[in-house]
Amino acid sequence: MPAGRSGDGAGSGGCGMAAAPGRAFRSGLRKMLAWGVLVLVAGWGGVDACPTPCNCLGNTVDCHGLGIHSVPKNIPRGTERLDLNGNNLTVISKTDFSGLKHLRVLHLMENQISNVERGAFDELKELERLRLNKNRLSQLPELLFQKNEGLSRLDLSENFIQAVPRRAFRGATDLKNLQLDKNHISCIEEGAFRALRSLEVLTLNNNNISSIPVSSFNHMPKLRTFRLHSNSLRCDCHLAWLSPWLRQRAALGLYTQCSSPPALRGLNLAELRKTVTRPCSLASGSCPPMCSCSNNIVDCRGRGLTAIPAHLPEAMTEIRLEQNGIKSVPPGAFTSYKKLRRIDKETFIQINVTYFPICDLLIKELLNANKIHCIRASVFKDLENLALLSLYDNKIQSLAKGTFSSLHSIQTLHLAQNPFVCDCNVKWLADFLRSNPIETSGARCASPRRLANKRIAQIKSNKFRCSGTEDRRLSYECNSKPVCPAKCRCEANVVDCSNLRLTKFPEHLPSSTEERLNNNDISVLEATGAFKGLSHLKKINLSNNKISEIEDGAFEGASSVVELHLTANHLESVRGSMLRGMEGLRMLMLRNNKISCIHNGSFTGLANVRLLSLYDNQLSTILPGAFDTLPNLSTLNLLANPFNCDCRLSWFGAWLRSRRIVTGNPRCQGPAFLREIPLQDVAVPDFRCEDGSVLEDSSCATGPQCPSQCTCMDTVVRCSNKHLQTLPRGLPRNVTELSLSLSLSHTHTHTHTAYHTCHWPNHITVIPSLYYNKPLTAFDPPPCPSFSSLHGNDISELQQGIFSDVASLSHLAIGANPLYCDCRLLWLSDWVKSGYKEPGIARCAGPRGMEGKLLLTTPADKFQCLGPVEASVQAKCSPCVASPCQNQGVCQVDHTQLYTCTCKSGFTVCNCVNPCTNGGVCLSDEQTRGFSCACAFGFHGTFCEVNVDDCQDHGCENGATCVDGVGNYTCLCPPNYIGLFCEEEEGLCSPGRNPCQHQSTCISTPTGPRCVCIPGWVGPDCGIDYNECADHRCQNGAQCVDHLDGYSCICPQGYSGEFCEVAPPSPSPCHLAQCQNGAPCVEQMGIAVCQCLPGFEGQSCEKLVSVNFVDRDSYVQLQDVKNWPQTNITLQVSTAEDNGILLYNGDNEPIAVELHQGHVRVTYDPGNQPATAIYSTETVNDGQFHTVELVTFNRMVNLSVDGGEPTTLGSQGRSQPVMPTSLGLSSQTINMSSFHGCIRNLYINHELQDFTRSHMKPGVVPGCQACRKLYCLHGICQPNAAQGPQCHCQSGWTGQHCDQPITGGLTGADVVTTATGTYRCDCEKGYRGALCNLQGEPAGLCQGLQCLHGHCEETEDGEHCVCEQGYTGESCDIETPCRGEPVRDYHRLQRGTVLCQTSKPFSWVECRGRCQAGTEPGATAASCCAPLRVRRRRLTFECDDGTSFTQDVEKPVECGCKECV
Repeated sequence: MPAGRSGDGAGSGGCGMAAAPGRAFRSGLRKMLAWGVLVLVAGWGGVDACPTPCNCLGNTVDCHGLGIHSVPKNIPRGTERLDLNGNNLTVISKTDFSGLKHLRVLHLMENQISNVERGAFDELKELERLRLNKNRLSQLPELLFQKNEGLSRLDLSENFIQAVPRRAFRGATDLKNLQLDKNHISCIEEGAFRALRSLEVLTLNNNNISSIPVSSFNHMPKLRTFRLHSNSLRCDCHLAWLSPWLRQRAALGLYTQCSSPPALRGLNLAELRKTVTRPCSLASGSCPPMCSCSNNIVDCRGRGLTAIPAHLPEAMTEIRLEQNGIKSVPPGAFTSYKKLRRIDKETFIQINVTYFPICDLLIKELLNANKIHCIRASVFKDLENLALLSLYDNKIQSLAKGTFSSLHSIQTLHLAQNPFVCDCNVKWLADFLRSNPIETSGARCASPRRLANKRIAQIKSNKFRCSGTEDRRLSYECNSKPVCPAKCRCEANVVDCSNLRLTKFPEHLPSSTEERLNNNDISVLEATGAFKGLSHLKKINLSNNKISEIEDGAFEGASSVVELHLTANHLESVRGSMLRGMEGLRMLMLRNNKISCIHNGSFTGLANVRLLSLYDNQLSTILPGAFDTLPNLSTLNLLANPFNCDCRLSWFGAWLRSRRIVTGNPRCQGPAFLREIPLQDVAVPDFRCEDGSVLEDSSCATGPQCPSQCTCMDTVVRCSNKHLQTLPRGLPRNVTELSLSLSLSHTHTHTHTAYHTCHWPNHITVIPSLYYNKPLTAFDPPPCPSFSSLHGNDISELQQGIFSDVASLSHLAIGANPLYCDCRLLWLSDWVKSGYKEPGIARCAGPRGMEGKLLLTTPADKFQCLGPVEASVQAKCSPCVASPCQNQGVCQVDHTQLYTCTCKSGFTVCNCVNPCTNGGVCLSDEQTRGFSCACAFGFHGTFCEVNVDDCQDHGCENGATCVDGVGNYTCLCPPNYIGLFCEEEEGLCSPGRNPCQHQSTCISTPTGPRCVCIPGWVGPDCGIDYNECADHRCQNGAQCVDHLDGYSCICPQGYSGEFCEVAPPSPSPCHLAQCQNGAPCVEQMGIAVCQCLPGFEGQSCEKLVSVNFVDRDSYVQLQDVKNWPQTNITLQVSTAEDNGILLYNGDNEPIAVELHQGHVRVTYDPGNQPATAIYSTETVNDGQFHTVELVTFNRMVNLSVDGGEPTTLGSQGRSQPVMPTSLGLSSQTINMSSFHGCIRNLYINHELQDFTRSHMKPGVVPGCQACRKLYCLHGICQPNAAQGPQCHCQSGWTGQHCDQPITGGLTGADVVTTATGTYRCDCEKGYRGALCNLQGEPAGLCQGLQCLHGHCEETEDGEHCVCEQGYTGESCDIETPCRGEPVRDYHRLQRGTVLCQTSKPFSWVECRGRCQAGTEPGATAASCCAPLRVRRRRLTFECDDGTSFTQDVEKPVECGCKECV
């Protein structure tokens, strides 16, 4: 394909032409329009380095706005910036950016991207900025940015993202700017922003967020811009943490408002207090998304539910849960719904009924015809108003005793059609039914065989027998299986007991994968075995409690747990035995506690832990080897701890430097010269202790968990008979029982020993066991004791002389104790002052007035006894203060048994408790110190525990069974008998004999019972469901579904109506229309009309007939042009260019159609002889469309413009006729520039060409922009610029609208300002033109005519003068008198660079002519032609930048001569 045209006519560079002109057009298989000649030649060599069709400059590759559908291949590997925005990309694959290791900026915004494959950015190690906004992303893959550590800005706004996964931004640790606004985010997983410590900007506004996990933003110390407004925030307890967080950061999260509950809607979240935020209760719920709600009825039928929905509307009165897969009803499921009156739960699958504390208004409970096999004892608790309970036709084999005891208003009970196993566990039921004859369905036994088919209420009590261990199986299976704890919510493998103010860990947890116990008041985790059997548990959340102690083995059985959250508690230390049993743990969160000690036994047994957070604790030092038991540790958060970087921490700096562990760079807080220095950056010599040595610090020593001389089990320590000479060291902190019998030697007589409560930490209850001991003092002399520490206990008093035998004692640590400094503690103050044995740490806690005073420095006269000692202080050393004796017994201190009780008559001596049961009276025997019981009527036995058998002489008739009671008996009647003694025979329709089913009515007749059925049931006993589909009226092939008392129609797709009688609507005409090339469809009079975009035509806008060459270096290559023996080519051209190539053949043919000085030229250049050409007489470069027609036949070429006289180029290169010499055109070709303009309606042999089937280079766009909105005052509008239409100015004018004169070239001219505000130039002799910038007369024009004030033009009629303004006459020598010439036009204004004109034309006069003294009225020598009268109008202006405005305009309406201004 030719690259250009040579200036000398010789063929060069593949441009040689040797064929005849006719053949040149006939063989034109690939024609090209307006080709950018010079660019192809200059830029061809860079194709290999820059991917098509992008532009490359330096290390930047620009591919934006090209409409491409996939990422270009072969992007240079050294690219640092890649612009792919504004295209049609839909998918980013993991190989699209392979090899671009130096890429720093990637722009992907404004595409159609809906999927980004994981790993797509893995090779972009140096990526700093990534923009993905304005796409169609709906989900964010986890670990998408795990390899982009340098990423600092990420824009994901204006997508369709619905959730932020926990690991969405894992790896992008340097992220500073994250934009997620204007998405559909409704879920933020806990820890989603955890790694973003450098974040400065976070936008989450304009989403659907209703709740945010606790402390989601707490780790962002640099955050300066945070937006959360325009969301659906639910301001309940789950979001209470965010309110104080926003208040502490007044500049962040402005305008963050609540959307619910209704009482808080529209309030600023930061202004709410904790007491205002609504609690998390079921009452604050709303309609579940899977259900429908109306008129206080919640309809969840047939929704595939497996659990009762949470947060139901508080005002609901009825809930429908039929046709689901719910298997259990958890405790408290309906507790808060006080208006609930009906629950429908038919067709549950194997229901295990656990609890129905629904409300005191429920009066009817229908559970019949299910598969219930288990009824727990507390299931009907609180249903005091329940009148009817139907458990008819289920799978119940046994019932726990007391199941119906809370049903105080029960009137009817249906238990029939259940396979009851009538063993000893059902005896209570028979007794209950005899005492309460409310069971009307006739419940019978199914086994054992001897009782089969007998009515339970009529069987004697002694018939219900158990034979072995299997008898307890049914009851155990039903009542031992863990259920959801009270007030907790159990859904989807999650047990949620958060925000319930629990003080202890719930027992009997059901199987789950996550336990949520956060935001409670738990203080101690006891080793109760709560996690044994929970083999699927993965996560335990105990954050935001008050946990200060975890008993050893508390997590025994939790080996499957991988996450443990203990954030925001009161833990002071960690030991491995605390977490024993958690071998599978991977994440341990201990943030925001009070931990001050970490040693080499803290994390024993946690070999799989990868993430350990000790953020915000009280760690000042860490003992060597503390983390050696964590071989897989990869993340260790030690920030916000007061590390003292002395010699004891030197090992840790080297340890951090030697391991690849993410730590966040913990910093020293002491000594002062190392403050805020990262610990791992401190040089080894700087870890020093000031005095050169370190005192032994036992505050963070591992220490034995049980003294070597003793044995420990849980919280009981036994050190008896060990011949100890001093108190054992290393006692567990949680000890509650201590036995030291026969242990200490070298005792000395003293009545108050160290075993009292007031001398041991954590309120220890001491067991003295002194029956075989001598009385001893607390501190009998050890060999050489010099130091004793009682620091940090609960000591209020110490008996005088307790340290008297410890002569070598030189230091006593008794600080952090609540000392009661009255006169009884004066001795201790004097004792420590005598030898400064206490360093001035111990302070008084009472009595009033002594609070906070130092034991060492307070004067002796301040230790006074002014009243009774506080009870809490007395209770520590006197067991009788707690009043252990019951029933008004008198407590007395006993030195061997701690205390004894003196009881009143009728009570035993052991704490004065009455042992007699069933209302018996206890009679004491003072001589034997024993007792006897006086029993109430109906009871006997030692403790009145035996009930007298009243059935020995009963009056039951007709074979009734007697049931013994308390002082009475009850008769259980056989079938068909009723009455107190079963003396009456019951009717045929009485309960138990009624054969009618399904709530039908029974009528007694002489021939037997007759059943009147309700609609939908037929048969003698109303037991047959009538099939209503037998005569259905479903239409259009609909499927009929039978229901009770009716049917429904399932319609085919598109049909609707009760009987599917409504046909689907016919598609609209535009639905069937196939508008192409982006054309919108509109319906006009029932017909689809495609509204074509500029440049397109056809019924479906399928043809592109108009193109705009906005770049000079562009072209269009026609692909499928046929060979014809003769050719007719017609096209329309609009341009303001003087030169350019319009059309040429691409097969080295010698014919070309060009613009030459505004004319159309057809050139024949065979290459071996001089080139010849023909020209159009018309010019076509005025910005308007001109029609160019070329016809070839018989080796001849005809050229015609706008239907004018054709010009012919013969086969020998001779033109017919010869071009007029006045045009000055040469027959030699010249080097032409490329084309810049519009071409439309290209016909080849009368066939309109479709440019969509051609190959268009960049720079060619559909359609041509018109010039009607651009006003060129002194020039021609060109419609085809890249920025739209442009003005090409006449000589001497410039500006966007050719309205600014070029003054630099004026020579020899006078500038005259006219009265209308314009000006004219009066030229001196030898100059001409509007600006007098042209010398002499135009060459070759009007040689015989002299024009004094104008210029000469030569036309077909001859020469004539065109006069300047104000002159007339053949030679322009007569001055025109002053007059007003009518004008009707638009008025134009220049506003800066913007040109504006009136919205419609209007009329005025222009003052023209000259004023000469004596010739015009009022004219003098100094007069000018100017307006005598003007008119003001208010007109509307429209500007070319799209704006409009209104302004007053004054225009002349009368002209005349007056004094010049």
